[in-house]
Amino acid sequence: MCSAVLCESRLVTVPDGPLVRVEGQSVSIRCNVSDYQGPRDQDFEWSLITGDGGQDIQLVSTFDPMYTHTSVLDRVESGDISLKKLGEASVELTIRNVRASDSTTYRCSTPSTDSVISGNYYADVELRVIGDTLKVSPAIPSAAVLEGQSVQLHCNASRAYTAHTFLSITWSVRKGTGSPEDILTFGPDEAVRVGPAFTERYADGGLLLDLRGGGVYRMELKEALALDQGAYMCTAREWTRQPGGGKGWQKILEKSEDMGSVTVTPIGQSLAASLSPVSPRFTGDPTELLCNVTDIRNVPDGRLSVTWTYGERRPEGVVSGPMTVATVDELGVLLPGDSYRQRLETGAVTAGRSGPATFRLFVLRSRDQDMGRYSCKVAAWTRSLRGGWDKSPERQSLPVTVEWTAQTPLLNVVAHRVREAATGGSTFEMSCRVTGQNIQNPGYSVLIRFVERQGSNPRKVVSLSADSVLQLEEGMAASRTDSVALEKTGQLEYRFRLYGAQVSDRGFYYCDVTAWTRDQSEDWSRAVSAESNKIEITFTDAGPVFNVSIRSDRDSVSPGDTAQIECTMAILGATPNTGDVAYDVRWFQTPLLAMDNGGAVPLISMDRWGVVRRGSANESAEFSLERTDRHAFVLRLHRAHDRHMGEYHCTARLWYISASGLWREGRELTSAPVSLAVSLAFWDSVQIPVLCGLAAALAAGLLSVVVGLISAHWCLSRSPMHAPRNKLIDLEMD
Repeated sequence: MCSAVLCESRLVTVPDGPLVRVEGQSVSIRCNVSDYQGPRDQDFEWSLITGDGGQDIQLVSTFDPMYTHTSVLDRVESGDISLKKLGEASVELTIRNVRASDSTTYRCSTPSTDSVISGNYYADVELRVIGDTLKVSPAIPSAAVLEGQSVQLHCNASRAYTAHTFLSITWSVRKGTGSPEDILTFGPDEAVRVGPAFTERYADGGLLLDLRGGGVYRMELKEALALDQGAYMCTAREWTRQPGGGKGWQKILEKSEDMGSVTVTPIGQSLAASLSPVSPRFTGDPTELLCNVTDIRNVPDGRLSVTWTYGERRPEGVVSGPMTVATVDELGVLLPGDSYRQRLETGAVTAGRSGPATFRLFVLRSRDQDMGRYSCKVAAWTRSLRGGWDKSPERQSLPVTVEWTAQTPLLNVVAHRVREAATGGSTFEMSCRVTGQNIQNPGYSVLIRFVERQGSNPRKVVSLSADSVLQLEEGMAASRTDSVALEKTGQLEYRFRLYGAQVSDRGFYYCDVTAWTRDQSEDWSRAVSAESNKIEITFTDAGPVFNVSIRSDRDSVSPGDTAQIECTMAILGATPNTGDVAYDVRWFQTPLLAMDNGGAVPLISMDRWGVVRRGSANESAEFSLERTDRHAFVLRLHRAHDRHMGEYHCTARLWYISASGLWREGRELTSAPVSLAVSLAFWDSVQIPVLCGLAAALAAGLLSVVVGLISAHWCLSRSPMHAPRNKLIDLEMD
């Protein structure tokens, strides 16, 4: 313990009053002591201060069991009034069921354990017990509303005024079997608190609070939604400030009353749609479908949307899945379905609102494909809290069948030959005549097709559209644009021409005709197609026609000079494929001495691949052969000699690519002969014999000298040995 000099004064504390409680509720009052001397464990006493000059009434004590006054002894013994030690220096007085007579001042005292009397040894707090005067009377003027309308929720609360008490009002809703969910609370500090699920709606102005005073509290649900349906209740609470002057609140009374159930009827649920058709009598007549909407008086601003759907009726009677024809949205904007987009954009089909409760779908020219089952779906739209539009569930009409007796369009096409292509390079011409029935305002497109043989895949050659636009198709080479023609020669007659027929053109030709109809949108619609009989192009393929010509740059050459002779081929008429030709070329010589017996000698050749081969008479390579262009071959004679005199000619065998794409051998032609002479002068004629004679004489003289020398040497080697003689004598004898 501390000394008397250092210790502070004893301090006994209780909550600040007054403490306000409603009759029948409980109250707990805590008492604490601090800054005391003596033992740690302190004792406490509670008593009532009557305040009218009478004697104080002792309630309870922690150390004296006989402390309680007889007037309250039964309440203490029954536990209605009790004292609980919370710690060595703290106790709590509890009155479990306060009475109006309990309104008085309560004193908490602590017997002194200090060496010096200092500080306070008791503290007082006032308790006010008020009567239960709170009354709640809720009301809902209109419990059944349409979606989009407002709901008024009235909660009237009244009470007898008591100082230091405050009131709060809470609206809540129970949906289904769940727990109530708070919507909005006003008070007790005049603040507004919104439930988590309604915060956004309150911020958007969907919840309004009307404080009219006099205990009248009203909350309004603006533009009720389907999810607002449920059971509503109103709760009023009385509050007092937390003891000790804190900022918190202590609830002293609460009363709740059911307001009743609110029913929100979706707008679309009250709508009904029916479809009335005006079917055409024949194909091409207009079709009208009216979608009538009933009970739209409850739709705000009459804002509706409608969607038309169509299901195709198949021959077996099955209706295909519905497809969207068009939609008119809540803003009146037309939204076409994917399958009807073109017809709606061109005006062949129109859709719109023809009256407050009527929508109209109109088909300008009905097609056979338009027969089927139609229906319309209607939805109402209400303004959302964020300024947009919310769509109600759609209401669909019963489907109606639109059909009529269809007149099947008929088309017949007959082709006949106008001009026969008898040979390659000639012109083929055929005509196609069209006959149509049950086709209104027809236009025709014609496509010429070609098949090489019966059963093979056709190829497109040329076409003429319904607007008379000519187009070369992929089955005809671009290089032959000028080789075909297709024109309209009469009201219902078309003529096809093929110029310069080639082997690859042989086959069967026919007309593929399509009838088209056109409505006010100026777009063609296909009605029916038909093919004509086939006309054949056939002629014997003898190969390309060509000739061979030969010419020499001069008729006579001097010995040792070079001469050249050109062999030229010329193609006549059409070829299977222009340029796809080649030649095997051979050159021959008929020597001057052999001209009487016609013995031609092969000199040199070049095959179609460009390979050159020498003949037996050209081993010394005196002749060479060169291809100067696709159809010209030049023979060159090098170092002319008299043996080269005679006649020369060439032969050419044609090779060409047939229609099957393979090389094919053609005919061989021989050119006319051309003569070549070698001019010889006198000296040129004798110089070789003279030179040969001189060479022979010189060779004979040299041979004689050599033979003499050899003979002399042999003779000397055979004579006997003799004595030496005078050299002069030997020389003389020799």
